[in-house]
Amino acid sequence: MNEENTDGTNGCSKVRTGTQNEAALLALMEKTGYNMVQENGQRKFGGPPPGWEGPPPPRGCEVFVGKIPRDMYEDELVPVFERAGKIYEFRLMMEFSGENRGYAFVMYTTKEEAQLAIRILNNYEIRPGKFIGVCVSLDNCRLFIGAIPKEKKKEEILDEMKKVTEGVVDVIVYPSATDKTKNRGFAFVEYESHRAAAMARRKLIPGTFQLWGHTIQVDWADPEKEVDEETMQRVKVLYVRNLMISTAEETIKVEFSKFKPGAVERVKKLRDYAFVHFFNREDAVAAMSVMNGKCIDGARIEVTLAKPVIKENTGRQHLNGQISPNSENLIVFANKEESYPKTLGKPPTLPARLNGQHSPGPPEIERCTYPLFPGTKLTPISMYSLKSSHFNSAVMHLDYYCNKNNWAPPEYYLYSTTSQDGKVLLIYKIVIPAIANGSQSYFMPDKLCTTLEDAKELAAQFTLLHLGPF
Repeated sequence: MNEENTDGTNGCSKVRTGTQNEAALLALMEKTGYNMVQENGQRKFGGPPPGWEGPPPPRGCEVFVGKIPRDMYEDELVPVFERAGKIYEFRLMMEFSGENRGYAFVMYTTKEEAQLAIRILNNYEIRPGKFIGVCVSLDNCRLFIGAIPKEKKKEEILDEMKKVTEGVVDVIVYPSATDKTKNRGFAFVEYESHRAAAMARRKLIPGTFQLWGHTIQVDWADPEKEVDEETMQRVKVLYVRNLMISTAEETIKVEFSKFKPGAVERVKKLRDYAFVHFFNREDAVAAMSVMNGKCIDGARIEVTLAKPVIKENTGRQHLNGQISPNSENLIVFANKEESYPKTLGKPPTLPARLNGQHSPGPPEIERCTYPLFPGTKLTPISMYSLKSSHFNSAVMHLDYYCNKNNWAPPEYYLYSTTSQDGKVLLIYKIVIPAIANGSQSYFMPDKLCTTLEDAKELAAQFTLLHLGPF
C-alpha cells in the first residue's frame, strides 16, 4: 500500500494514509465475507465469493473497467459495481508503488448482471470529472501458430498440438488462396480456457520450439469481434470464404440467386472471400442454409452471416491475452479469417452503404499504375485540389481534412514503451491545434505498434473516426 494516497471522493482533496487504506479494505472484507489476495500484479477480491458452490460463471460474465482514478481502491469500487448484481470476483491491477494501474476486471455471477453493469456504469462519473469506461471482457483462448509446413492437414496439426500442449479443443486452418490442397502456413489453436492457452504460449514462445523440424511462431490471436444477438438478427449480408481467386463477382451473384432470382442486391469480392448483400434478411438466411458447403468453380465454400462492427467499442488485446476497450472502428464486416491483422492484413472495409448506412471513410478508388509515355503533358497541382477518394493513407486523409476545414496541420507526438518480451512499442498522440481547447485536447489510440508507420497510420485513423465524416 502507499503510505499516502489522495482521496478525492465527493470532490474533497484529503490525504488517506496507508494505514487508513488497509483499515478500509479490512472493513470491506469483514462486511462482505470475501477474501482478498494480491498476486502477479493484481489484487483479487472474491473468486469465489463466500458460500459459492459449483464451477465459475461462464464466458460473458466479466466486464473490463478502465480509467479508474489511480488512488481509488476496492472499498470505493466494489459498492459501485455491486449495484449491477452479485460480484463473483473483482480483480484490480496494481503497481509496485501501491497505486492501482487504472483498470480492473469484474466478474458477475450471470451474463445479465454483466450487461446491466455495462448499461448503467459505462461513462459513470466515479468522482467529479472522472468517468470510468465499462465494457465486456472475454478471456482469449486462442493462439496464432505461424511457420507451419503448408502441406500439413488440419488433422495432422491438431494431433501434433495435442501432443505438445494440453487443453487443445480445436484447430482452425485456412486453405491457400492459390492451391486449395495446401494450408496458408499458419493455424489458430483453440484451448479449453485462457489459462490453458497461456500455459501453451509460455511453453512455445521461446522461438526454439519446432514442429516437423520447423521453428514455429507463436502469439495471441486477435479475438473475434463479439456482436450482440439483437444486431445479428438484423444482418442481411453473407460472408463467403474459400473461393477461387479467379471466381468473378457475377458468378457468385448468379450462384446465390439460383434459389430465388432477384434476391441478391450486390456482391463484393476481395481475393478469395466475398460479401453477398441481400435485399431481405430471410433470403440471406435461406441462402446460407442452401449454399454452405456447395462448390463454385471447383472450390467448396463456407457461408456464414457476416458480423457487423458499427462504430462501437470492441476489444483490444493486452500482452497477457486479456481484452479491454478499443477505439471505434469503421463500419466493417469482421470474420474469422480476416480479423487477424498480424497475419492477414487489415480487415476488409465495405466503403459502399451497409444496410442503408454510410461509412465515414472515403469511397474505394482503383489502385493501379499506368505507363508514363514520352511527351505526356504533366500539370502541377496541389494535393488539396484532389478529392478525398484519391487518398489511401489515413495520415494523408487527416492532413486533407484539416486543410478543408481551414485548420493548421495536425501535430504528431511520438511515445514508446517496452513489451514484456522486450519489444519497443510505439504510439502517436495527435493534437489538432484548431480544436485543442475544445471538448478533446488530443487524440490517442489505445493500441501500440511495432513500426513507426503503423503507429502513425493508426493514430490518424483513430482521430478521423472521432472527428466525423468529411
